[in-house]
Order: sequence, then C-alpha cells, then structure tokens
Amino acid sequence: MSKRETILARVLTVVTPTSGISSRAYRSRQIPLNNRSQLPAILIEPVSDDAEQNSSLPQLDWSLRIRITVLQIGDASTAADSAADSVVQSMHSLLMDDLTLNGNAIDIQPESVDYQFTDADQTTVAVNCDYLIRYRTSVDSLA
Repeated sequence: MSKRETILARVLTVVTPTSGISSRAYRSRQIPLNNRSQLPAILIEPVSDDAEQNSSLPQLDWSLRIRITVLQIGDASTAADSAADSVVQSMHSLLMDDLTLNGNAIDIQPESVDYQFTDADQTTVAVNCDYLIRYRTSVDSLA
C-alpha cells in the first residue's frame, strides 16, 4: 500500500468517532446517501497530491490535499450549517490531535472551509473542509 493510501486510511480511522455521526464516515463513497437517517455523515476524498524534490537526497516531499465533507440536514428550528457546526468541530479536533497521523505524516494544515446548500423539503448542507497533509517518501518508492 502506498503511503498516500495509508494516510487516507488513517484519516478515516481518526475521524470515524466524530460526535454525532454514529460512525457514518466514508472514504470516496460512490453510493449516494438517500435517506435522512444516513445524516449527518462524513466523506473523505483526496483532491490532489503534489511532489517536490527539495534537495539532492533521494526523497520526495509530498503535499496531499484532502477534502473532508460533513453532510448535515437542517430542520424547522436549526439551520443546516448551524447543525453541522458541532460535527465539524469534533472532526477537526480528532484530526488535529495527532499531526503525524500515527507517524505517517510530517504535518497537517487546515486550508479552507466552504459551504454548499441544497434545498429539498429541508435544507441540507455540505461543509467542505480542506486540509493539506505533508509527508515524505523515497524517490523510488511510494510506500
């Protein structure tokens, strides 16, 4: 398994106990969440992975950008983004608790948060939280 896959698997493990999601954390989920009982949920996806060789050493420094999306539904008394806030806070705290992801990364840096609202019978929000994870591999192996 590549170090990238190891890191993504570790992120899934770390955020699965997020408060309020009942272990509904998924990696690159392909099947839509069609039922309200499936929310809130967390989706983890890689966005990009850029390599840079900064020295004559046989090492590559990688910048893996990931997106962790919190999906939440609102109700008559609570806006969807407000309802998602405690889930985002819990997820962020769990992720930032070990910046090396069990020794697989050099650092994790929060980058941005954006919101996408969908109107249905009740408003649903996707809170997209982007993080940059820095890690290192040898030039001749991605493991």
